[in-house]
Amino acid sequence: MSTRFVENQRVRIADRDAPGHVRTPVYVRGKEGRIERVLPCFLNPEREAYGVNGGTDVRLYRVRIEQSDLWPDYDGQAGDVLELEIYEHWLEPADHSHPEGA
Repeated sequence: MSTRFVENQRVRIADRDAPGHVRTPVYVRGKEGRIERVLPCFLNPEREAYGVNGGTDVRLYRVRIEQSDLWPDYDGQAGDVLELEIYEHWLEPADHSHPEGA
């Protein structure tokens, strides 16, 4: 299965209201980060939780977000980041979505 995003690409996590079993935390929705790593495809857990998956595989990505971008009052180290795994259908290209140096 092909990948929509590549390592180091800037992405935005979709900011949508999604009731039910959702694997994307509310506090990261609408935030931008970079693809840290492209991971394998897995069954879509949001559909699998309700037994309606039908074998749909979804690419998973590890996304790195600066802590200061998540929390405006963050007073930790300047380089602190959060890395979390987000499924492809929750990711959108950011305004400056090309990889560094591309």
